[in-house]
Amino acid sequence: MQIPKLANYNNDAFFLIAGPCAIEDKDMAFEIAANLKAICEELGIPLIFKGSYKKANRSRLDSFTGIGDEKALRILKEVGDHFQLPVVTDIHEAADAAIAAAYVDVLQIPAFLCRQTDLLVAAAKTGKGGNVKKGQFMSPESMRFAVDKVKQSGNELVMLTERGNSFGYQDLIIDYRGIPTMQSNDVPVILDVTHSLQQPNQASGVTGGRPQLIETMAKAAIAVGVDGLFMETHPNPASAKSDGANMLSLDLMKPLLEKLMRLRKTVVDLK
Repeated sequence: MQIPKLANYNNDAFFLIAGPCAIEDKDMAFEIAANLKAICEELGIPLIFKGSYKKANRSRLDSFTGIGDEKALRILKEVGDHFQLPVVTDIHEAADAAIAAAYVDVLQIPAFLCRQTDLLVAAAKTGKGGNVKKGQFMSPESMRFAVDKVKQSGNELVMLTERGNSFGYQDLIIDYRGIPTMQSNDVPVILDVTHSLQQPNQASGVTGGRPQLIETMAKAAIAVGVDGLFMETHPNPASAKSDGANMLSLDLMKPLLEKLMRLRKTVVDLK
C-alpha cells in the first residue's frame, strides 16, 4: 500500500494513525502534529495525522460537531503540507468523498457505515487511500466484503480497522483473533486503541471511556502482529470538545510508543 508522504512504511515498525478526535482550531492541530512528527521521526514510526472535520454521529443534538467543514478541511491540508504528513479524515455521505479528497490523503469510513455501498464506492473512486472501520456489529470475516467493494471499484489502497464489538449496551470488547482474520484479506489491519475503550450509550448522552487501559490494549495488538495502531490524542483530554473520555494525553504518547517499539522488535525477532 503506497500512501503519499508516508515515510518509513517498509521497515519493521508498525505505523501510527494519531491526532485529535476533531479539529478544534489550527493552533491545537499544529501543536499535536508537531509533537507527533518529532516523536515518530525519532522512533522511526510511519505517521498518518488524523482529525475529523465534522462529527456526524453524536448522541445529543447539542454535542460539538465541528468548526465548519471548509475551515476544518483547510486546517487538515495545512497540517499535511506544513509537516509533510499524510492526513486522514472520516466521511459520512457519498457526497463528502470528493469534497474531502481535495484536502486529505486517506478517507476513513466510520464503523457504523462500513456496509454503506455508495459511501465505499464513492471513497474508492476518488483514488485516495481508504481506511474502513469494522462495525461494532460485524464479524472479522464479513469485512472481506467491504474490501471487495473498494477493490472492485478500482482502488487497491484499502485498510481495515478493528475498534471493538458491542458487549451489552454500554461497553465494547476486542477479540484479537479478528486481526489475523482480517489480515487474510491481504490488507493492512489497524487496532483503534482509543475507540475500543469507549463506553457508549451512557445515560448522560456523552460517551465514557477507560483510557487507563490504552497501554494494555496497544501492547496486546502489537503482540498479535497488528500492522498499525490508531490512537486519538490531545494536550488536555479533559478539555477536548469530542471523545475526551477515551483519548491519550499527548505527553504520554512518546513513552508509550517507546515501549511498543521495544515490544515490536521482540515480536519481529521471534518470527
